[in-house]
Amino acid sequence: MSKHGTMATDRPERYAKQLAGHWSAKATVTEDGDTRTLVMAGGQTVVLRPVEGALEIEASVPADGELDVDRWAQVVADHLQRFGQRDELEVVWA
Repeated sequence: MSKHGTMATDRPERYAKQLAGHWSAKATVTEDGDTRTLVMAGGQTVVLRPVEGALEIEASVPADGELDVDRWAQVVADHLQRFGQRDELEVVWA
């Protein structure tokens, strides 16, 4: 199950890099161009795609995982919004 969101920002690469760095001890982080994919031990995944003026986010959980997708998406959003607190950033989920 997946949930897609967007966080409007002039510095999407910075926030993708910051979340990847923050969770690097808990997740496997891979990079493909500007896209960063984080896979947690429990199977939860976050894909971060910097685009012009925004960070696109895909939060996924395995069907048999411990977290539901809404809770995982909230954890991801809470971290990104805390990093961007000075800029009053907000993740909007589709």
